[in-house]
Amino acid sequence: MAPEALLDAVSFDSDGLVPAIVQDATNGRVLTLAYMNRESLQMTLERGETWFWSRSRQELWCKGATSGNTQAVREVLLDCDGDALVVRVDQTGVACHTGEPTCFFTRLGGKPAELFAALGDLQGVIAERAEAADPDSSYTARLLAKGIDTVCKKVGEEATEVVLAAKGDEHDQIVYEAADLLYHLTVLLKATGVSYDEVASELARRRAPE
Repeated sequence: MAPEALLDAVSFDSDGLVPAIVQDATNGRVLTLAYMNRESLQMTLERGETWFWSRSRQELWCKGATSGNTQAVREVLLDCDGDALVVRVDQTGVACHTGEPTCFFTRLGGKPAELFAALGDLQGVIAERAEAADPDSSYTARLLAKGIDTVCKKVGEEATEVVLAAKGDEHDQIVYEAADLLYHLTVLLKATGVSYDEVASELARRRAPE
């Protein structure tokens, strides 16, 4: 569909606005809820960065224009009723003006359920440490500097530790060793140039009906 046709598919409310849920494309974390009018949505689609309509200031604004906490748009999704958007982005810096990674940080009930967010965060930390000028500055940098054979060996060792903990029916040890395994697996993915996005896409492909 052409951009105009896409815009025509959106059901803006009586104020000419549509809610836009902004989601981190890497870890799936919901970052914020903002509003777009037709112009800001069009600018978002055309420029590949998030633009919103400020209901308090009554003006357009670009996320990160002053803070540097920008959002590069990967895709914009419209819901089945045409009256809500999901904007999947690559977030630079934090999303919330309070300095928190997401605007949704006050828990009213329930327990944390952010497995994929945790893996996305881990991937980001490993990517940062991989760029360290001095390999001795962190364990991650040292491990990557030793090459793929060493990384593969560590993954094998940690997988064995998980198996041994499971065989011994040691719940807390399984948790500990599984965390080590996921960390070293993420280092391996970094070393081989594979992202969790690609792994997630493969899992989605397997889930699709044949």
